Amino acid sequence: MVFFRRSGLSRRELLKHSALSVTAAIAPLPAGMAAMAKADAVEGLAPAGFPKITGRETTNLFTKIGVRPIVNAHGTFTIISGSRSLPEVKQAMYEASFYFVQLDELMAAVGKEIAQLLVAPSAIVTTGCEAAIALATIACTVGTDVEASQALPYLRPKTQVVIPKHSRNPYDFGVRMTGAEVVEIDSPEELSAKLTAKVAMIYVLSGPASATGPLSIANICSIAKEKGVPVLVDAAAEEPVTPNIHLQAGATLVGYSGGKCMRGPQAAGLLLGDASLTHAAFFQAAPHHNYGRAFKVGKEEIMGMLAAVRQWGKRDHAAEQREWQSWLDHVASRVKGLPSVTTEILQPDDLSNKSPRLRVHWDAAQLKITGTEMVARLDAGTPRIMVDGGTGRRPTEMASSLTIMPYMMAAGEEVIVADALYDGLTRLGEYRDPVVAQGDAVQVHGTWAVTIRYTRGVGEQHFTLMQEGNTVSGTQRGELYPASLVGEVHGDEIRLRSTMQVSGHSIEWNFAGRASASAMSGRVELGEYGAAEWSARRA
Repeated sequence: MVFFRRSGLSRRELLKHSALSVTAAIAPLPAGMAAMAKADAVEGLAPAGFPKITGRETTNLFTKIGVRPIVNAHGTFTIISGSRSLPEVKQAMYEASFYFVQLDELMAAVGKEIAQLLVAPSAIVTTGCEAAIALATIACTVGTDVEASQALPYLRPKTQVVIPKHSRNPYDFGVRMTGAEVVEIDSPEELSAKLTAKVAMIYVLSGPASATGPLSIANICSIAKEKGVPVLVDAAAEEPVTPNIHLQAGATLVGYSGGKCMRGPQAAGLLLGDASLTHAAFFQAAPHHNYGRAFKVGKEEIMGMLAAVRQWGKRDHAAEQREWQSWLDHVASRVKGLPSVTTEILQPDDLSNKSPRLRVHWDAAQLKITGTEMVARLDAGTPRIMVDGGTGRRPTEMASSLTIMPYMMAAGEEVIVADALYDGLTRLGEYRDPVVAQGDAVQVHGTWAVTIRYTRGVGEQHFTLMQEGNTVSGTQRGELYPASLVGEVHGDEIRLRSTMQVSGHSIEWNFAGRASASAMSGRVELGEYGAAEWSARRA
């Protein structure tokens, strides 16, 4: 990922010509969407001199290529492009794009200022927190030893990274991608015993599980200090409060995402902490021809990240919280009087994604739409709205809900979200209970050889199924990992689902298809991993 640098020379003329060309490409807002423009005046989404863009123009550079922008009531998720960058970040990135600089000099200067602003010994900009994790791992493995760096990943003086079980998560791929062996521990005694000469680093995910208890960050750091092993804290989505709570607790390094609460570039992050290790982490990254060459951070993102950190100390965070709460209050007041509707405010339990959320509950038997149907309706609507999850399914789970996260909304969008939610709860749609196949359920008990046909590649699995009437249960033996299956058969229609625990993560399998006494086939949905075709025959 990337970071960048800024300028000021002849900016007025450059902005003048840019404004003329961009404004010509943007259609005016329809009269009925006037409320959408409110954010422009309130928040100043465009830097001074730039064309005034709210992010909700019906014709824009995304719609012209067939991509539908989103009103983000979901949060700072990478899949929906992270956060809404600050005007100062936009301007810094734009200015930086006009200049050439020497990147070692730039990183030294920017790192020095960021470290001062965040009260840390040292800092570098990275291409996101995942890159910070990977670069920290390599820095702790070989430092700046030129020969050892070039021998990676085949030869390495230290081969292991210790991770508490409570900290295993999808993002510890940043450790695993370097080729390091993950060693799990579940107690202080086990941690102390496993801190051998092979261990490069301890990785800890910040959150409620690591805040207190025997394996809190402070306790881990205390044990690690005795053994001389560095500790990296993954604080990606947290607020970078000063003084830094993790460095104060004894952490050697702390990683942050730039594209979340700091509202910097999406493809940026920070690594704070020990000066020799942050230097080693940048030494391992682009522009240097070392293991982390792929983690290229450009001048635009570097300067955008610096702008975000500068603004972090100037922003009125209490006022932001009050504004977010007022938006949720507006949404709640819009729907509260409807039959069966209740609302509750969910407060954050740590520094990550620190914003209140509104959960709206209702009975789909009365309002004729479930939470999952509402989420799909909002996503398909105009404007497109994405919210933070939904519950409720026909015909047996009619207690429904969805959650509004205001973290990345702009002023005026609370009206859009409230109106769309009210519309969905009051206008009857064409929602019906799923059709259940009739006839005797096909008997599927027994062992099956299963073939998964991915977009590219084929996987071979085995199912062992047990059946009682329409109910099916059993085991899924994947190519590498096992899982438990549950599901049902109605007539010749079969549905099976499982949660497969993999390294630091889980994969949700949702099989649907048709079955006979000797064969089955259909489609399997894999969440963020897309879908595949599957077929099975009795083993």
